[in-house]
Amino acid sequence: MKKLLLLLAASLGLGSLASAQIKIAYPNWAEGVAITHLVEAIVEDRMGYDVELTMADPGAIYAAVAQGQQDAFLDGWLPNTHEPYWEEYGDQLEDLGPFYGNGVTGLVVPTYMDVDSIEDLNDIADDLDGKIVGIGTGAGIYRNTNVAIDEYGLDLEQVASSGPAMTAALADAIRNEEPIVVTGWKPHWMFGRFDLKVLDDPRGVYPIDGLKKLVRKDFREEYPEVTQFLVNFSLSEDTLLDLMLAIDDAGNDDPSEVVRDWMLRHEPLIDSWMPR
Repeated sequence: MKKLLLLLAASLGLGSLASAQIKIAYPNWAEGVAITHLVEAIVEDRMGYDVELTMADPGAIYAAVAQGQQDAFLDGWLPNTHEPYWEEYGDQLEDLGPFYGNGVTGLVVPTYMDVDSIEDLNDIADDLDGKIVGIGTGAGIYRNTNVAIDEYGLDLEQVASSGPAMTAALADAIRNEEPIVVTGWKPHWMFGRFDLKVLDDPRGVYPIDGLKKLVRKDFREEYPEVTQFLVNFSLSEDTLLDLMLAIDDAGNDDPSEVVRDWMLRHEPLIDSWMPR
């Protein structure tokens, strides 16, 4: 009904009302892909809006939402990992709170490796071919890993790739029980798929963050129902892991069908997020 009213208003030239299409930008990170497609399905199926998704690097996403070219970004790692982006664009954004409150980043290895701390990595630098497998250069964890290399004096170089390329390299190493260190984070499906450990970080390079839902400044006024849904939207680690594993198990580039199947198995949870 809301969508029909908006379309009718548009046909009457009532331009002050909100568009029936909501634009959400997201990064190619496992949790970002999962929760953004879940929100897309709920906003379309339960609330009657069209949703347009765009994948991009985080720097471009923050700029686009701040400038009103996108409406929302649902995977902002704050207040630490994305601090530079928040300092630049935060006054043009509204923080609707976290969907998950304990985001962990760091250097991750398989449990069969005999290292427990970042301080141990120089002992196996040759075994690692001098490399840490990273993700995109725009990610906060990429920046923090370069800080860690300097802070710990590591004889290692970070090699940029992407979230999917990093997990593919990790899976290949585990299949052959070879040494590897990657930039990793929780929540992520790889912790449900593989036996992994986050290396101790005694110098505190990698902070804990909330995973925040961010919208452009005037979004709340134009979309009060959707705003209230986003405020209510949150997931436990187990529930989020269940969603991410379902998407990874499907092995499909388009998770839309997977998230709708997942919604059928979690209707009471989804009901609890809907505005009253």
